[in-house]
Amino acid sequence: MLCLGIEGTAHTFGVGIVDSRGGVLANSSKIYVPAKGGIHPREAAQFHAANARVVLDEALKAAGVAIKDVDLLAFSAGPGLGPCLRTAATAARALASWLDVPIISVNHCIAHVEIGRLTGGAKDPVTLYVSGGNTQVIAFDAGRYRVFGETLDIPVGNCLDVFGREVGLPHPGGPAVERLAREGNRYIPLPYVVKGMDLSFSGLMTEAVRKHRAGADIHDLCYSLQETAFASLVEVTERAVAHTEKKEVMLTGGVAANQRLREMLKLMANEHKAKFFVPPREYCQDCGAMIAWTGILAYKHGVRQKLKETGVRQRWRTDQVDIPWRAG
Repeated sequence: MLCLGIEGTAHTFGVGIVDSRGGVLANSSKIYVPAKGGIHPREAAQFHAANARVVLDEALKAAGVAIKDVDLLAFSAGPGLGPCLRTAATAARALASWLDVPIISVNHCIAHVEIGRLTGGAKDPVTLYVSGGNTQVIAFDAGRYRVFGETLDIPVGNCLDVFGREVGLPHPGGPAVERLAREGNRYIPLPYVVKGMDLSFSGLMTEAVRKHRAGADIHDLCYSLQETAFASLVEVTERAVAHTEKKEVMLTGGVAANQRLREMLKLMANEHKAKFFVPPREYCQDCGAMIAWTGILAYKHGVRQKLKETGVRQRWRTDQVDIPWRAG
């Protein structure tokens, strides 16, 4: 069985082709980069619509298959930006109708976990999922992926990006902050907010911008911003590891590329005698392959949907989805 997966929750329009044994045959994408500021949902959706055919053709060519060879369609139905989600859904629904093949709507956050388990080697991890649009600590329990902690306001990736934009760093801000942080050597006190098992980053970002405008050294500020944000992420993840007693920790999402976060999380995992996993970078980022693989898992374990049931769900929570492929 070949599944064609379409990702389109935010800045990335991706098409992946995966077989039923977990072989990734293609994973093509194009990324919308705003001229200034953050992501503009309608502009991103227009970018996706303009590039959908190009990305599809690239994926089919890379996989060495024809569109008629596809047996199953899957698409990212949420959570995400409404205009982007609707563009991806329209493309997937049109293809499924034309090819007369089944279609599966996939939860974007769960897809990150599943492609991480497939390509990173973890079996039953506590997952720290960090990106521009999401920050969650996730683990499987009693038939669903449970959210053991999450941001109460903005995701950590958005925190880094907005800070970067406010202080004049190139987009995306996260990589630029990481580069400058390597040259910082003095910690500047910043708000550290952990509320139970949840996190908050808006106050941290606002205070970091304020200190920059007051003349703080940019290298020390980037260093302090990272250390504060990442320490709170590791704290909540560590509590989830202690509670669940799982012996694996996985890091995924766009912010997983940050080497300092990897270092801090690995140290914590080692202290709990847990194995630490990070999927290959292309599968940490938003991609079509993760949607295709999750679609295959769902379809092989009995999930079926009619075309009219495949609407987008902009606020589709991770813990609202039954996971039949991990029963027992």
